[in-house]
Amino acid sequence: MSKSAQKSWQARFSQSADALTESYVESLSFDRRLWKYDIVGSIAHAEMLAEVGLISKADCRAIKRGLRRIEDQIVAGKFKWDPACEDIHMAIEVALTRLVGEPGRCLHTGRSRNDQVALDLRLYVRDAIDLDIKPLLADMQRALVKSAERYADMVMPSYTHLQRAQPIAVGAYLLAYVEQFQRDRERFSNARKRADVCPLGSGALAGSTLSIDRQAVARRLGFAAITRNSIDAAGDRDFITEFLSAAAICAGHLSRLAEDLILFASQEFDFITIGDAFCTGSSMMPQKKNPDVLELVRGKVGRIHGALVGMLTLTKSLPQAYNRDLQEDKIHLFSAHDTLKDSLEVVAAVVPNMKFNRKRLLAATRKGFLDATVLAEYLVGKGIPFRRAHQYVGRLVARCEKSDKELADLSLEEFRKVCDRIGRDVYNYLGAENVVQRYKSVGNAGPKSVAKQLRFWKKKLL
Repeated sequence: MSKSAQKSWQARFSQSADALTESYVESLSFDRRLWKYDIVGSIAHAEMLAEVGLISKADCRAIKRGLRRIEDQIVAGKFKWDPACEDIHMAIEVALTRLVGEPGRCLHTGRSRNDQVALDLRLYVRDAIDLDIKPLLADMQRALVKSAERYADMVMPSYTHLQRAQPIAVGAYLLAYVEQFQRDRERFSNARKRADVCPLGSGALAGSTLSIDRQAVARRLGFAAITRNSIDAAGDRDFITEFLSAAAICAGHLSRLAEDLILFASQEFDFITIGDAFCTGSSMMPQKKNPDVLELVRGKVGRIHGALVGMLTLTKSLPQAYNRDLQEDKIHLFSAHDTLKDSLEVVAAVVPNMKFNRKRLLAATRKGFLDATVLAEYLVGKGIPFRRAHQYVGRLVARCEKSDKELADLSLEEFRKVCDRIGRDVYNYLGAENVVQRYKSVGNAGPKSVAKQLRFWKKKLL
């Protein structure tokens, strides 16, 4: 093995690493995507070392010049990744030393790969939240709000237990998902707070005897604080687990939305039509139009949930501080990040390309006694206790089922046989279009409430 390719830890070993060992322990094949964080962290570290007098300013300039050149080569696709380097940290350090010589050997002063990778990952998670996930969630919300505004007054059946429940405005249905994705944004914001703490300077686990300035590095990298305990900082991956937890919950919301839209697009429901650009056909059945994009969103959620379980399993029984098991954390983080990012993008594109079928939705509200609850509340308004009103309406529904009628089809005499307090005004309460106009409670699923919610969300998301 050449001197340049020798592992940073190998000086005390009498034998070279077996090829199987080298292959098994390497992480460069997947952690190279951390390169820009490794470079920016190294520049901040070098500047701090120069400020406190641990390296010369000339060496600092050489290091920064070399790192910028490596950055340019990577961006241009011209950087040669050395397979002898087992991770991104050594790949860049070896390349830097080849470029600038002795100053490159000074860069690792006062730090370990343990706190170096912890830094890179925190920078990565911050960017994943700030540059990808939160903006994409906002795009998703805007798409749903725009669609909710378009269909604010359209009436549809709602469901509990997949049985028709009460009539609602389509806009209210869509805005329910806006609420869910807002909670996701807040969860990611909270997760970011825990990631926004600088671990560099914690060393392998015990810190350093050198007079390094951790606060200076944190300021350069825009961190809100530094870690308080070097042992915890070296082995902490809670911020990744928390990111994955938020991602898993968010993915669950995406899956629920995808499931709804898949059902609604079926011929049995026929509530929506999804644009051809987001569907595929069958290799055997010429008539098929399949919502494959949404089915894959529903399926890919398994990757994200799996990443969370994998990370929890990875960290559940580690002894304190850094252990090599943590090399696997990146696989879970990168997989979930990529999958969630792609899924948010595609669903946000599907939403504006689906149309609700007004006639079919209205027809669906005319079967299934969706106005039964409002009839019970009508009776409450006539001074009847709700439980008794519930019984009266139950009897009326049973009569309707026997004669194949809906509640609005009953005559006043038929109503009064069950409850003599029912008057002719009852017909102003029955029927889905009447029901949705009568909802009064704050946050209800009627058009008036939708208009108020739309004003809130349009202001918040602008």
